[in-house]
Amino acid sequence: MPHLDTAERRARLARRHAVHPAHRVPDVESAARAVVALHATDPAGLYLSAWARTDTFAVDDLDRAFFADRTLVKQLAMRRTLFAVPRDLLPVVLAASSAKVAATERRRLEKEVVGAGLATDGAAWFDAAAAATVAELAGGVPLTSTQLRQRLAEVDGHIHHGGDKPWAGRSSVASRVLTCLQAAGVVVRAGNLGRWTASRPTWALARDWLGTDPEPLPERDARATLVRHWLARFGPGTTADVRWWLGSTLRDVRQALQDVAAVEVSLDGGLTGWVLPDDVDPVGPVEPWVALLPWLDPATMGWTDRDWYVGAHRAQVYDSVGNGAAAIWADGRIVGAWTVDGGGQVQLYPLEDLGRERAAAVDAEADRLTRWLAGTPVLPRFPAPLVGGR
Repeated sequence: MPHLDTAERRARLARRHAVHPAHRVPDVESAARAVVALHATDPAGLYLSAWARTDTFAVDDLDRAFFADRTLVKQLAMRRTLFAVPRDLLPVVLAASSAKVAATERRRLEKEVVGAGLATDGAAWFDAAAAATVAELAGGVPLTSTQLRQRLAEVDGHIHHGGDKPWAGRSSVASRVLTCLQAAGVVVRAGNLGRWTASRPTWALARDWLGTDPEPLPERDARATLVRHWLARFGPGTTADVRWWLGSTLRDVRQALQDVAAVEVSLDGGLTGWVLPDDVDPVGPVEPWVALLPWLDPATMGWTDRDWYVGAHRAQVYDSVGNGAAAIWADGRIVGAWTVDGGGQVQLYPLEDLGRERAAAVDAEADRLTRWLAGTPVLPRFPAPLVGGR
């Protein structure tokens, strides 16, 4: 069995994820393709992930891709997570992942509206609410969830959820219906009424926004295509890594690996990983590098086995459920955390002695980001445990 050691994995990450300064990409579409799709759950983190991978990035570049050229689409997909997906990959993501998310979200919503006393037949209620929402958006003017709630009795109201759990709260029926329709590929986020650091989306029908309905694809074929894309950017990865990222069953992952003719390789630590059949040979070392990647960055969140790039620092950078914070990377390892203060100044929290040259490089990258922020305060949704109380 071929062997790919940890140094090789770190070199691949540096090159393929466009986080090494010598391998940055020219535009946001290329930045998304470098990691299959950019993580879009936190609006500010999305922009900072694009900034880290391009030399001349401006906020308008990502806004142009989303709202003018429409080359990137925000889509609820793997692990019920929002991603910025290259438009040509959207049908693949819908068939391979989003369709199951849509079915799960619909079942949950139907159950909750019945439990809340808003309906006696959850399925009939959802059909009526979805039809009313689609009809209202058919006018071609993007609307917010609040506007839809004000216009449509079918989606007016709120649902309390979580009981006495720490995450308990309430959600509007309109936003929940839109979540289901988005996952199903019926509606898309068509704009943002907030700044780049906040999310106030407007919604439109996918066929109106994109000019056509996304092409339906066979689920198995789409899953194999998506796994092929993941291996090309993240491989080698273990079966558990692929299953976690995809949010799929073990059986489906094994089938997809077989469908793409993935090749087994041994990894340091006694693990077995997978690569594409033409990707067995090492890519070789890269020059020393540093990067500041934001919370939930695709590199930070790309694998479930993270020992090879975070090691002993895991508890200080990831929260208890595995959400990754803003991280200082050096030569393919997480070596610290960072945050932004109220004045838009980047604050660094190294977790080990970086040495003079690497420390200077990290300081320079922090200065570059501070200049780009130009005084904009950014509050991370998932602060590092290391800096959470500071």
